[in-house]
Amino acid sequence: MKLPLLEDLGDVRGKTVLVRTDFNVPMSGGDDARSISDDFRIRAALPTITWLTERGAKVVCASHLGRPKGQPTPKYSMAPVRARLAELAPGVGLLENLRFSPGEEANDEATVAELVQGVDMYVNDAFGAAHRAHASIVGPPRTLPSAAGRLIQREVEVVDRLRSTPKRPFVAVLGGAKVSDKLGVIDALVAMCDQLLIGGGMCFTFLAAQGHPVGDSICERDQIDRCRGLLEKHKSIMLPEDIIGVDADGVYTTFGRRLPDGAKGMDIGPGTAAAFSDAIMDARSVFWNGPMGVFEDARFAKGTRTVAQAMADTKAFTVVGGGDSAAALAQFGLDDDVDHVSTGGGASLEFLEFGDLPGLKALREAPNAR
Repeated sequence: MKLPLLEDLGDVRGKTVLVRTDFNVPMSGGDDARSISDDFRIRAALPTITWLTERGAKVVCASHLGRPKGQPTPKYSMAPVRARLAELAPGVGLLENLRFSPGEEANDEATVAELVQGVDMYVNDAFGAAHRAHASIVGPPRTLPSAAGRLIQREVEVVDRLRSTPKRPFVAVLGGAKVSDKLGVIDALVAMCDQLLIGGGMCFTFLAAQGHPVGDSICERDQIDRCRGLLEKHKSIMLPEDIIGVDADGVYTTFGRRLPDGAKGMDIGPGTAAAFSDAIMDARSVFWNGPMGVFEDARFAKGTRTVAQAMADTKAFTVVGGGDSAAALAQFGLDDDVDHVSTGGGASLEFLEFGDLPGLKALREAPNAR
């Protein structure tokens, strides 16, 4: 995919450049004393910001934070982010939370006009929001010379490599709670990968589709038929052979594939973790999105930890699709041991599924890219 890059902006000296960043960072503390608990997303934008400022551009960043639902909300103020940005990139501006305006998510023309007023150029470096057709994502490229920032450039190169020319065997590992959120990407992945490993809460809908009782585990009954169809069509899908959870009395235990009434599955079992690890170690390309269990609880973290360790140890090209998977890697101290950690879990999934995103399409249609 050919996107306009920073070099395609031409001379930026003296120009005001609006940089759409993804500073939706995790926060801690009460509403009156919130602080950033992880500044990774701010630091990830620095290569783009530095490239622009070193060439004489005036940079103004814009981002969303949380879900204020179109209303100014003190707990979602950009003030802590602005303070950290000032430390990392002195002199760079930051607008208030874009989602304080209902026009942002509605892609309102008046909001776009306000954003581009006094701006000469636009750079999108917010891969984590590039799958949203919001005002700050698709609006500015309609009228301004525009480019992809270094972060988006790298994200697109990595995910496009998996879509088009992965080294094989290509193994995908999917977890998380809801299968309904990922049915589209499952359809896409089984067509492009050699083996698809499914864990997390979503595995129980698939197990139910095979006729196994799942007790009180997460299970989307309305998706069982679709899961059954996928299993019948694609023999490359691998499901857990054992489950760690609690029985009806709340006692920690290990089950096979059949969970009795009242039992709740919380993690893949040791046999499954070993089998998933073996598949990852034998692969040459691996994509992982979604934890294998409730890894925040030490009792149910072993499956996710085993997968994370395999991702770190394998010689394959490894990509982790953001969100909880990235948090798990960080928790286990392994985030520096994979080839690429995406800043956008949802965006990376949608790009894998569709091969394009609204934000990328907007850049390709910018005045300087036509």
